[in-house]
Amino acid sequence: MGRRHLGTDPLPADAWAAATTGAATAEEDRSPAQRRALALAADLAAELQRADAAILAVPLYNYGVSQHFKTWVDLVIAGAGPATPLLKGTPTVLATTLGGGYGPGAPREGWDHSTPYLRRVLADIWQAELTVIKRELTLAATTPGMEDLKDLAEQEHARALAGAREVGRSLAAR
Repeated sequence: MGRRHLGTDPLPADAWAAATTGAATAEEDRSPAQRRALALAADLAAELQRADAAILAVPLYNYGVSQHFKTWVDLVIAGAGPATPLLKGTPTVLATTLGGGYGPGAPREGWDHSTPYLRRVLADIWQAELTVIKRELTLAATTPGMEDLKDLAEQEHARALAGAREVGRSLAAR
């Protein structure tokens, strides 16, 4: 079982650029940084491909994914290739949280640029058997102006927990 926490153990910010330029450079002409970045990218792709199941916790940051997660995705793609179905046949759970409301009718409807991107990468490119557990309104209890949304936020929380329990049971049964 592998675990990677990109927030507390971030990948080098320059690794993707080094891997990308290294891939376009003859092996004998690659710099040490390019060699390290290409090895890291290959390791990350192999780590993901070996997974029996994948659980990704990716919150919405400023309407998209964090730089740490984006660096990881870019390096995995650099290590595996842009169309390699790394998670084909692999049960994959995306747990995502959003501080506000972004669903239909919400003032910020359409501003969630994270979840659609994650679906494209995980399900479409990497062909994961994807389950998405999404919880909105996580900031309702602490943010002035969102007080009227506390009950809805609690419902969102209960729904997300129920979904997580269900998918957890399903993964455990495999």
